Amino acid sequence: MYDKLCDIAKIEKYYHHVRLTSKHRRKIVNFENFYMMNIAQIYFVLKNRQYKHSAYNVFLIKEPKYRIIMSEIISDKIVNHLLSEEILLPILEPKLIEMNVATRKDKGLKKGLDYVKKYVNSLKFKCDNFYILKCDISKYFYKIDHEILLEKLACYIQDQEILDMIKDIIETTNSEETNKRIRALISKEEKRIKEKNLSDQEYRLSELHRIPFYDKGKGIPIGNMTSQIFAVFYLNDLDHFIKEKLKIKYYVRYMDDFILFHPDKEYLKYCLKEIEKELAKVKLELNRKTQIISMKQGFSFIGYRFILKGKKLIVLLNPQTKRRIRKKMKYIENHPELPFSYRQSALASYKGYFLNAHCGAFLYRHGWYKRKKK
Repeated sequence: MYDKLCDIAKIEKYYHHVRLTSKHRRKIVNFENFYMMNIAQIYFVLKNRQYKHSAYNVFLIKEPKYRIIMSEIISDKIVNHLLSEEILLPILEPKLIEMNVATRKDKGLKKGLDYVKKYVNSLKFKCDNFYILKCDISKYFYKIDHEILLEKLACYIQDQEILDMIKDIIETTNSEETNKRIRALISKEEKRIKEKNLSDQEYRLSELHRIPFYDKGKGIPIGNMTSQIFAVFYLNDLDHFIKEKLKIKYYVRYMDDFILFHPDKEYLKYCLKEIEKELAKVKLELNRKTQIISMKQGFSFIGYRFILKGKKLIVLLNPQTKRRIRKKMKYIENHPELPFSYRQSALASYKGYFLNAHCGAFLYRHGWYKRKKK
């Protein structure tokens, strides 16, 4: 299996994938200045079983909210894509259930929305009221256990060299240098906030201090392709448990957020206890956002709010999504020096939200669309 990675043509192929998606153009230019030498270097490192993942560049993203992103050097990105596309996805993708929709081909946010609409529209004719168990896992990316993840992967991947490579990638979070860089970024931003005396200073500081750190043996790097696959796969056993053991017909998971629909509130209480037991086996726990909601109240999921008016399903942007969009658009308006491509990318990403929700009033109120004259 490992020998699939030792292929010049494949290395070049995934370099072009990285080239198309990379926002760091200077890295690309530097790589292409010595293109064949860099491609050959990746090949020989893999062929000689000498690959070791380099340290990450750690960045603090401020808009629309504070979060940490870890950026790889180009050669590590290429290897990450190579490992993901040639090994991980062909093996793991068939093991996942259809309702696990995050970051998967032909799925994503739109597929999750379609499932929710389908389930609500089905249940609204079967019963007068039904309930939703909405679950959210606490600090998911930072709490994934390395040993448990490797054990799960070893059930499907028998090549020890591949497992050793995966171990090398995920254990980059064990480096104290990573936490040191995160602390330095938080300290720098905290100083900036206090010096500028911003009106929302307290809110910004509280959000800044909520950024987690990595514990030894825990967490996966945020930002690379393998991490997305590992995060989708890590709860695969829980997905099957909910569908096959708890017999929940109506279920959707989007990364660490998942919802269960059922007419019986008491049964969902039982499901919640069983889910907590299953999560404890993989050293995870639910956060305080987890709750059981009546459909009469409406509920929020994947950035939307779902409400039934009579038997009609209304899909709205939830308040957090509205705030995030307003904040991002205000940031763009206040920074005219931003590249045109950045603006277009932001608008395109929000267009999907607008097309799938009843949000005309929100758009008109902010002057993004004008009413047509009769």
